Amino acid sequence: MSPADAVYVVPDRSATASIIWLHGLGADGHDFEPVVHALGLAQRGVRVILPHAPQRPVTINGGYVMRAWYDVRDPDLTRDQDADGISASAALVTQRIEHEKALGIAPGRILLAGFSQGGAVALHTGLRYPERLAGIIALSTYLPLSAQLAKEAHEENRNTPIFMGHGISDPLIPVAQAEASVQQLTSLGYAVEFRRYGMPHGVCPQEIEHIGRWLRTVLD
Repeated sequence: MSPADAVYVVPDRSATASIIWLHGLGADGHDFEPVVHALGLAQRGVRVILPHAPQRPVTINGGYVMRAWYDVRDPDLTRDQDADGISASAALVTQRIEHEKALGIAPGRILLAGFSQGGAVALHTGLRYPERLAGIIALSTYLPLSAQLAKEAHEENRNTPIFMGHGISDPLIPVAQAEASVQQLTSLGYAVEFRRYGMPHGVCPQEIEHIGRWLRTVLD
């Protein structure tokens, strides 16, 4: 994999865990670099890979070409979903997982994380991956292609812990949509820690603090 395809935040010593962290629509891998540093992950021996999404036209933005993990065709994200784009990005993330395994990180020490549509891809990929992962962080997002999950989910990740956080005033992905996703996940038996924050579509210091606590329970 080309180093130009992602941002890397690496520890000074040998990594004992890895997080693959996906940005949101129109951003790039640098977007969550400050959050990674705020969490002090490199100091804890965690290698973080922040890939850049491919450039593609996005229908909802008038066909403008930008970094996107998949096309968005309707303001209602449950309608006319880009299944092919989601699957293609899931394949890219799976390649990242395999690369970390080749570097000596066991699947049970690899996490997927993402914001907005990056979080959607993290959920989609992690719940279908055939080996048990350490956890999934899904921020300001929803469960894509939710009707297919029950038949496509892999049992190996049935007990993988999930952290989801969402702003109660999010104008892009309503908190009700996140709540519906959490309800579906819990009904299928997944362990989801879901937190709401007084913010719009973004990340806040309290959420970063909660992510740090959750990561300690998963990795330490």
